[in-house]
Amino acid sequence: MAGNTAVTVIGLGEMGAALAGAFLKAGHSTTVWNRTASKADPLVEQGAQRAATAAEAAQASPVVIVCLLDYASVHEVLDPLGDALKGRTVYNLTNGTPEQARETAKWAADLGYDYIDGGIMAVPQIIGTDHAYVLYSGSGKESFERDKAVLGAMGDPRFAGTDPGLASLLDLSLLAGMYGMLGGAIQAIAMVRSEGVNAQQFSTDLLIPYVTSIAGVVANLARQIDNDEYHIGISAALSMQQVGFRNIVEASRSQGVSSELLDPIQSLMDRRVADGFPNDDFSGVIELLKQDKK
Repeated sequence: MAGNTAVTVIGLGEMGAALAGAFLKAGHSTTVWNRTASKADPLVEQGAQRAATAAEAAQASPVVIVCLLDYASVHEVLDPLGDALKGRTVYNLTNGTPEQARETAKWAADLGYDYIDGGIMAVPQIIGTDHAYVLYSGSGKESFERDKAVLGAMGDPRFAGTDPGLASLLDLSLLAGMYGMLGGAIQAIAMVRSEGVNAQQFSTDLLIPYVTSIAGVVANLARQIDNDEYHIGISAALSMQQVGFRNIVEASRSQGVSSELLDPIQSLMDRRVADGFPNDDFSGVIELLKQDKK
């Protein structure tokens, strides 16, 4: 039964501890290890097995989940293990860049390790619920399919493709969208708070319903970008959006609120219009974001 499959979790920060807790809750025999051993105490009280070393942890289970601060930490922990990871499948869920994921996948392949990179699309509080999902990518599609039921304890497992860097790219792209939204929300709240408007009431009554209602615009922008047709099916001409956005910038400043979150967007709109594309939709600014890969 999948619920009896042994799992190891290496790294017990807030996220790693949540992952280990989800495996325990799902009935998996769970071995845990952390450089600061005391972080394992709450999990041991829940039934986890504490490993004395990372090597012992790696050898305890066929499925090894790694969730550390960064890829430098991953290599600090895994590099000295030698053959301890052979015969196991390593799922590295540490946040990092696509290039770091690809380099680590090559390192693992050179050592004969079964390795898949991943990106967790959830905060620790919702790990193990229907609201969490985890992206995976790499050459080990067969291992992923074999372990899919086990991985499901953390959240919906989704295989993105064979490129080891793809899960990381999707992860960071989604986070970019999230932080863009949060930055806009902070700007909006700062503006109304300058006149004493209650932030929670504004958010509940106006901001959240408004942002939710216009989320569908993203699909149209994506369609324009896929087809390189920024002027087809536009919501409003960029030349008009440019003027309206400048009013947001100027209103922020007049209310004593910094426009530094907004200024880069205004700059992109101004440049795109100046380059001769006043009839684009906002999607046209993507042309100014493109850079040659190094």
